[in-house]
Amino acid sequence: MIKQTLFTGWNFMRWLRLGLGVFIAIQAIQTHDTLAGFIAAFFLFQAVTNTGCCGSNGCTVPTPKNDPDNIEDVKFEEIKTKV
Repeated sequence: MIKQTLFTGWNFMRWLRLGLGVFIAIQAIQTHDTLAGFIAAFFLFQAVTNTGCCGSNGCTVPTPKNDPDNIEDVKFEEIKTKV
């Protein structure tokens, strides 16, 4: 399970998080900056686990499920206005 998560599903955003994490980590080591180290760890964690701020595909809109057996009859009422 973990091996499959690590080696599959590499898209542009995952590569970008990995690149940012490595770059910020190098900068954190060179400047001895702890905050940048935590930020780098955050980006590297997101890249390795394939998660974002909302979780794995947390920001996607769920697809509606169409049930052909559950068909509702819609009743319309005409509203006339006085002119």
